Amino acid sequence: MRRDVDTHSASLPEREDRATSPQTGDQLSSGNANPDAFQAQHRALKALERRGRLRHLAPRDGLDFASNDYLGLATSAELRDAVTRAITNDKLKVGSGGSRLLRGNHPQHEALEAEAASFFGSQTALYFASGFSANAALISTLPQRGDLIVFDELIHASAHDGMLQTKAATQKAAHNDANSFAETIEQWRKAGGHGTPWIVVESLYSMDGDIAPLDALASVADAYNAVLVIDEAHATGIYGPDGRGLAAHLEGREHVITLHTCGKALGVMGGLICGPPIVKEFLINRARAFIYATAPSPIVCAAVRTALKLCQTDTKRRPTLEENIKHATQVFQKHLGFAPSNTQIQPIILGREADTVAVASALQNKGYDIRAIRPPTVAEGTARLRIAITNNVTTDDIDAMANALKATLTDRQIRPVQPLAPASPAH
Repeated sequence: MRRDVDTHSASLPEREDRATSPQTGDQLSSGNANPDAFQAQHRALKALERRGRLRHLAPRDGLDFASNDYLGLATSAELRDAVTRAITNDKLKVGSGGSRLLRGNHPQHEALEAEAASFFGSQTALYFASGFSANAALISTLPQRGDLIVFDELIHASAHDGMLQTKAATQKAAHNDANSFAETIEQWRKAGGHGTPWIVVESLYSMDGDIAPLDALASVADAYNAVLVIDEAHATGIYGPDGRGLAAHLEGREHVITLHTCGKALGVMGGLICGPPIVKEFLINRARAFIYATAPSPIVCAAVRTALKLCQTDTKRRPTLEENIKHATQVFQKHLGFAPSNTQIQPIILGREADTVAVASALQNKGYDIRAIRPPTVAEGTARLRIAITNNVTTDDIDAMANALKATLTDRQIRPVQPLAPASPAH
């Protein structure tokens, strides 16, 4: 079964062709519903289907080269035991019962936030039910009218959703180009911009596996009195001291805000926004995704607390992942003539969507869970296999997968596109 679902879109959803002829009534649900109610939706889905971009849900199957469970914590005995203790020993409620501002605030939420702030080196932390909602809330709430958001062109979809709701102006900057950010802010200032610039980036990009020039971006932020917002979604738990992230050395600065996702390497769910006290207080008072959402389960908080402790005490998982990544880069260098990246995200760019879907399907049929990523998640002409290296596979599994990939590409006479020279992460 083909599993070609695109996630973590780096762009806004595509608008479908509205000129398509309407669906006939017999294609709609029967009953008392207005037969015209969902014509637009039918047309949109048909347009996706014609373009080969209709998404489907499918059960997970095969060796894991697709997930973001980089350290293998999602299925770990430690997190299972933490949840069991939370239920049986601590008698924690399954649900929070309401929003944090009503009766949903629990000591587990506050303990997690205090421990997270201490672990990451920030002054405060605020926990959201998902990294997506945290990022969207951050971007939509903190920048104000008269401010400017300068965002990397490959930023997460959640940031785009936040920008759809912001009152600030927005401007795209070239990917991983600190000079582009500086020039954009400079031009805005010259045109009369007087508010606060917000520089919005990821530390490690989800579809390319490359790393942002954080020190150069911090210098730009200092030069223009800007706020630097760093999404650490794919770095948290893996890079930096004890897995504190690639921006660990910038944490605690007054003009730096970081987002740490808890549903990737940490193996649970949720997102932590870390920054100065004014950031937490303002979000509590103004972020609709925080104010009106039911608070995350206290049991989940207990699991995230355990994951953060494991980052500090576990001596095997990070070195194992580092070895798997190193091995993968060597194998890809051997079979492809280049290593797609030096991180756990290995993009095999094939270009044509049909080729990418066919290769992914062939690898899935051979027992490797590898997904095709297509526009609009990535730019037109850059459809790719996003191969994730995790602790859920061994070096032998990586060898077998790489051999199967090479054979499949050779059979179909497809040559991958070599990306730009990747940056090396600081562990």
